[in-house]
Amino acid sequence: MGSEFRETPYGAFAADFVVDQLANLCDSVAGIQTGPFGSQLHQKDYVPKGTPIITVEHLGENRILHSELPMVSDADRDRLSRYLLREGDIVFSRVGSVDRRALVRGEENGWMFSGRCLRVRPDPAKIDSSYLSYFFGLPAFRDHIRAIAVGATMPSLNTSLLSSVIVPHPPDIDEQRAIAHILGTLDDKIELNRRRNQTLEAMVRALFKDWFVDIGPVRAKMEGRKPYLPADLWQLFPERLDEAGKPEGWEFLSFGRLIEGTIGGDWGKEQPEDGHDQAICIIRGTDIPDLASGSTGKVPTRFTTKKKLISRMLQDGDIVVEVSGGSSTQPTGRSLRVSNSMLDRFPHPVVCASFCRRFRPKSASLGILAACHMTNLYREGGTWEYQNQSTGISNFQTAHFLEAESVLVPGEDVLNAFVAFVEPIMGKVANNENIDLAKVRDTLLPKLISGELRIRDAEKLLKRADMNVKEVV
Repeated sequence: MGSEFRETPYGAFAADFVVDQLANLCDSVAGIQTGPFGSQLHQKDYVPKGTPIITVEHLGENRILHSELPMVSDADRDRLSRYLLREGDIVFSRVGSVDRRALVRGEENGWMFSGRCLRVRPDPAKIDSSYLSYFFGLPAFRDHIRAIAVGATMPSLNTSLLSSVIVPHPPDIDEQRAIAHILGTLDDKIELNRRRNQTLEAMVRALFKDWFVDIGPVRAKMEGRKPYLPADLWQLFPERLDEAGKPEGWEFLSFGRLIEGTIGGDWGKEQPEDGHDQAICIIRGTDIPDLASGSTGKVPTRFTTKKKLISRMLQDGDIVVEVSGGSSTQPTGRSLRVSNSMLDRFPHPVVCASFCRRFRPKSASLGILAACHMTNLYREGGTWEYQNQSTGISNFQTAHFLEAESVLVPGEDVLNAFVAFVEPIMGKVANNENIDLAKVRDTLLPKLISGELRIRDAEKLLKRADMNVKEVV
């Protein structure tokens, strides 16, 4: 190893970097803090409207996820004010996936964090928060934090463990900020794409609800209102509802009649052994939000048998449903429609995990209708109805769901029109631009954080790739 670098627990870092314990880089009063104990805040204390509280499920890829946030009252917020967040804090998972972390941004200022999390509050005079959060995303650091976590069955962190980790960093805080800016510019573009995808998904859901839940066009015709769709679409809808309350010529079918079969997932083996010699990528329930928004998530690679791979391999149009897991605020029943574009993100055949099931639709058009129905049902809280509790784990009653859940199936002309409208939108959501951006970020991150690549060289590299950081967004 040359004199320009020195060894650390995370590999070689530039010799001019300062090495210090995390505790010494944090606020002297509120540096590293565990969230409120269970005795201080209970699920029954949650309210419909109030101050959001972040749990482990809300720790995305260095960002706080804003969906399905529990809320606490103003009184509880004031009572537990020591657990408030401010911009620049970094929130860690305290249990389970202890390498998960997210940077608190301005929009989360004043939110709270739960007892399953730890808060790191850097001292801005000593280290840049964004730089530190990217350091925490270094693969070697994530390996290290998992290795030092305590607990065999459920890894956990505490303030002492986290305080003692060492953080090599450039002595010049401007260099730290420049590194964070380069990586952050790529992340901002990824986030912009993610939000665009959310808008596109909302468009699909709004159209599905109008046509097949509220039955808007038919009701408008019955009430003599003006058409709000193009004439060629408007004339496809029936003029009235029948005695069963559905458009004439349409029918209610059980969800099970839309699919040709369902099969449970697989978990395989961590290493090839005992005939498990087929490498596979496994989609878990926790990966569904990331995959739906156009990224790869943290899908693991494992090994299965050839027989299981043949029977469980996912293909274009399949629907993956999470059937075990959930939480007190999140039911089972999350779903994901698989596309060829999604499958192309992975180096091996893809299957769903053992806590999920694969639904295979009878046709592409029925598959899109079924996928939209599943998404809307989950968003409306309808999957709670099919959930039961067993040994502390929530389970989705698949057989009951397939028989009892009714789907309004339109005539062929309306179904084809719906598919023609939403399929291109779904294709835009599933495009892999974010994958390419993430690859650039993940290639640069360890090189910049370790000092192998300095700022001037990184900017030249991005320019050669026609991705000048000033032009990325």
